[in-house]
Amino acid sequence: MTDMRGMKTGKEAGARPVWSRDFALFFVARAVAQLGDTMLPVALAAGLLQHGYGAGAVGLALASTSAAFAGLIIFGGVIADRFSTRRLMIGADLVRLCTQSLAAVLFFSGHVVLWQICAIGFVNGVAGAVFQPGVPGTVRRLATDVQGANGTMRIAEAVAQLAGPACAGVLVGFASPGGVFTAHATTYAVSALCLLLLRLPAQTRSPGDARVDRGTRAFRADLVEGWREFRARTWLWGVIAVWCLYMITVWGPTVPLVATEVVQQHGPRSYGLINSALGAGTVAGGLLALRLRPRRMLRAGAIGLFAFAGFPVTVGAGLGVPAMAAGAAVAGAGMAFWSVMWATSVQTQVPADVLNRIHAYDVAGSLAMMPVGQAIAGPAAATLGAGHVLLVAGGMSLVVAGALLSVRSIRSLVRADAPAAARSAPVTADERVRPEPH
Repeated sequence: MTDMRGMKTGKEAGARPVWSRDFALFFVARAVAQLGDTMLPVALAAGLLQHGYGAGAVGLALASTSAAFAGLIIFGGVIADRFSTRRLMIGADLVRLCTQSLAAVLFFSGHVVLWQICAIGFVNGVAGAVFQPGVPGTVRRLATDVQGANGTMRIAEAVAQLAGPACAGVLVGFASPGGVFTAHATTYAVSALCLLLLRLPAQTRSPGDARVDRGTRAFRADLVEGWREFRARTWLWGVIAVWCLYMITVWGPTVPLVATEVVQQHGPRSYGLINSALGAGTVAGGLLALRLRPRRMLRAGAIGLFAFAGFPVTVGAGLGVPAMAAGAAVAGAGMAFWSVMWATSVQTQVPADVLNRIHAYDVAGSLAMMPVGQAIAGPAAATLGAGHVLLVAGGMSLVVAGALLSVRSIRSLVRADAPAAARSAPVTADERVRPEPH
């Protein structure tokens, strides 16, 4: 049975089970590593402050990782399409096991030098840029139900975001920042072990892929081909273009200004409560994405994205903590639902042999404008007031969702596993999907 929105539940859509031995191993690898990643900011802040550094040093240490990741992930996508993604991911985990173990030694010994911590962060960013492009292709190869797999992993990510900072705080209190880095290194060891035990099915090439030996092709040629495949899909680059506007006007200003406003007006405990509500909403959105099977996934996801306005608007309007927590929960649900719809669309619509590169372009494009939004948040708040900037961000989140729906190739994209009857309406060449290889 289909509801009035054209959505089907998982059972009604004939969805196959998500779980298998190999997907369970990959899920554990990602969930444990994400838990460790959410502990890192707490460890860096506590550790560097203890050794006499200020907030600027903490930001620099975090930026060293994000800059390396954002700057190199496109090249990581090419590498992932040329070599075994499983081996690359294991190698990246082992590198980060070593770097975080070294950081733990530095903090335990008390000999902490900022440039060394930044260098470690930079290496971690490079390893992340090699690891991340292989994730969507691995999900696609392991999961019989790609949407269900993405929903499950989104829930795990939300739980990690809730539990990680709390675990880090406990470790700092009972041990030291070095203990957090030791735990973080252990998460990469667990991830590498799970990936080592993983058995990936053989990669299926698209019919048009005439490549015989990737090693004989120039690196630049693969990079150009990835860009050509990216540009050929209007729905893909259209979403990224709109997302750049979202990062500048919504996400970039919202995160720092919400933190500042809530902590100043209501205290850190209230900020923690609101963050917990955001995480709980994210879990709810992931569960909703497991249940609903919209025929036009990006249209459904964009409709869900309207809900994000509740987060900046309730804070900007100066409402009470319960209202802000409710706004955060609704925003988290909408964002999680969109994230699953988007990730599943990319993983099922793009040919396997270029998926890693296109995912790299997706991540790079999505992150490119976030620093711009963060940078203008302070000056804009000083000029207009933080509350007004957050209200504008809420309005722009509605504009962004509307912009996604206004692009025909985005709102009309039919899911890859839609039944033939659902495809009776004519679609453009750009909207026509390629069946997922089995």
